[in-house]
Amino acid sequence: MGSRIGVIGLGRIGAFHVDTLSTLDGVDGLVVTDERQEVTDSVAQKSGATAVSSAAEMIASGVDGVVVAAATSAHAGLVLACVDAGIPVFCEKPIAFTAAESLAVVQRISGCSVPVQIGYNRRFDPAFVAAKAAVVSGDLGRLHTVRSTTLDPAPPPMSYIATSGGIFRDCSVHDFDIVRWVVGHEVVEVYAAGSNQGDPEFSAVGDVDTATTTITFENGTLGVVSNTRYNGRGYDCRLEVHGSDDTVVAGWDQQVPVRNLDAGATFPDSTPHSFFMDRFESAYQAELSAFLRVVAGDIPSPCTARDALEVAWIAEAATMSLQQHRPVRIDEVRP
Repeated sequence: MGSRIGVIGLGRIGAFHVDTLSTLDGVDGLVVTDERQEVTDSVAQKSGATAVSSAAEMIASGVDGVVVAAATSAHAGLVLACVDAGIPVFCEKPIAFTAAESLAVVQRISGCSVPVQIGYNRRFDPAFVAAKAAVVSGDLGRLHTVRSTTLDPAPPPMSYIATSGGIFRDCSVHDFDIVRWVVGHEVVEVYAAGSNQGDPEFSAVGDVDTATTTITFENGTLGVVSNTRYNGRGYDCRLEVHGSDDTVVAGWDQQVPVRNLDAGATFPDSTPHSFFMDRFESAYQAELSAFLRVVAGDIPSPCTARDALEVAWIAEAATMSLQQHRPVRIDEVRP
């Protein structure tokens, strides 16, 4: 017997999750809601889901699990409401707008048996999973460098940028999570630099459109995270893991948005990736399939609230590093 899953928040990612869930085995029904009733009704009609007027109504309706895809400001309250009701919850990153608020949520649910899964979907991309397996197996030898790249083809609306918390909290966190997960050790120090050569509004809201973060892990591995809002060739998301014995990469497929200038080279030979939902479609499916197994009690959360909190500390340190032009240790921002 399948599970009834609720989805709160039906913007771009929430509606996408509804479409994905409607195709997965193990879903016995969907319940949806959004602050905009007309959006709720439209998504429900399209997907065959049951529409309800509020998150509270959904939580009280007897759903087996809830997917939170609402605005970031609502994440903490919705996660806690689901946990208090004993309902397993999947929440898109971040847990809360600030690391301090995320810490409060983690402390509140500490020791609670209700599972919480945070949406860092790259952990479910087959190539990234294989990179993690290569590290765990020891085949790479001693890890010395890991590089993660996220280059967006164009920035989101400036109205979003102004309330996003900055490039490190909004974009780089995906890279911070994946390098921490792949390396398997905690970050102890970061040094971040950024620049603005695009829309001057980035500077006006105290953000940058391009950033690089150097990361030092507790075991001595070094990480380099590169991000930009302007990569006209396409959506570029790659991972390189270098060890003393071997190197592996993820994201170097035929659609990687680069032009290879080596004579006679034909790689890559397909249309470049242009959108993160297309690039990670299979990862999103695997991520939500894992959540259905969490709801069923078959597995623990594969990406916990505490994992997301560690990522939030890295983002806080990177933000401070950019502002103060110096390396920042994680214990400077962690209470």
